[in-house]
Amino acid sequence: MPRIITALFAALCLCFGLVTIAMAESGAPQAYEVQKTDAEWRTDLTAQQYNILRGHGTERPHSSSLLKEKRHGMFVCAACGHEVFLSETKYESGTGWPSFYQPASQSAVGTSTDYKLGYPRTEVHCARCGGHLGHVFNDGPQPTGLRYCINGAALNFTPRP
Repeated sequence: MPRIITALFAALCLCFGLVTIAMAESGAPQAYEVQKTDAEWRTDLTAQQYNILRGHGTERPHSSSLLKEKRHGMFVCAACGHEVFLSETKYESGTGWPSFYQPASQSAVGTSTDYKLGYPRTEVHCARCGGHLGHVFNDGPQPTGLRYCINGAALNFTPRP
């Protein structure tokens, strides 16, 4: 009987988005090039970065200094330095989070389905370390029609000439 209760509780948590599991497109758990213990992530990241990148949190809208970043350069994952977005693809979406219409390359980010709000959303994560970056939506500008809505605290910016 306790096993049935545990299984039912786990199923309810998944259905209601109380637990988010990072999965590859195939549905299998994802192995990443950069792997650290939870203690190592907590040491290497600020509390806000840890909450977002490892805990799938979200920063307050309009709170990121990267929202107004307009220089030429590369946005990299704050956890591992992986290049994830080019400055040329950044645009003002009006949402309060840095937004991009495409990643730096096809292998820069990965996606999984997130049910945290009770309905499916496409989560965006760093392809190198699995850190949660934000979400992608189908209401962006051309040429892709996508809006990668990314937490600024999950990124660092590297200016380029």
